[in-house]
Amino acid sequence: MNKNNNTLTEDVSLTGFRFFQSLTEDEMKSLNNEKVCSAYKKGSVLYKEGSRLTGFYCITRGIVKIYKTGNDGKEQIIRFAKKGDIIAYRSLLSQESACTSAKTIEEATLCHIPYKTLLSLIERNWKFSLAMLKIVCAELKEANDYITDIAQKTVRERLAEVLLLLKQEFDLDSEKTLQISLTREELANMVGTATESIIRLLSEFKQDKLIDLQGRKIRIINLPALTKVANLAKY
Repeated sequence: MNKNNNTLTEDVSLTGFRFFQSLTEDEMKSLNNEKVCSAYKKGSVLYKEGSRLTGFYCITRGIVKIYKTGNDGKEQIIRFAKKGDIIAYRSLLSQESACTSAKTIEEATLCHIPYKTLLSLIERNWKFSLAMLKIVCAELKEANDYITDIAQKTVRERLAEVLLLLKQEFDLDSEKTLQISLTREELANMVGTATESIIRLLSEFKQDKLIDLQGRKIRIINLPALTKVANLAKY
């Protein structure tokens, strides 16, 4: 865990997490008692590939980047996790070293749940186990979809799809602007291409009046046309 964090003394409840809705009152109380919540600064590394995890994390504030690092040092962003999401559980369940790294892209608050607590809940509550299985299956589907996109779609199509995915995950504000601010490099790492290609394509999207750009902010102007570029039936 990054040392650039502060353990919180005030109570941070996990009761509102959809993932924990199947827990009993006593299980929820135990979970809240055993968690350790900390505030992290922007750019804090939560864990790195190859590290041994002692528990998983619940995000109660902020956004976390989940990524892998190639042999050339280039990041491949797997996804962005936000408030209400859990991370680092798959490697924990399989008792393997972490297969990804995680870093905050803005100030965040996360609660760490020990492995023994997770294991106890899985053994005692089948509804919770089912919820865990559904999350694992959903992430497997996302991975399969990504592999298909890399193989079959152009970079232009993939960028359009990534923008739509970010809209789905983080929504738009009243000005139709994505409520997540990413660098051009981060977008490139998510699409799986060079930063120069993303800069050129964003400029083309702007010229085609699909989006508007204000620094890192991206405003979606024509959603149906962007969906068509992404080669999707509907988003």
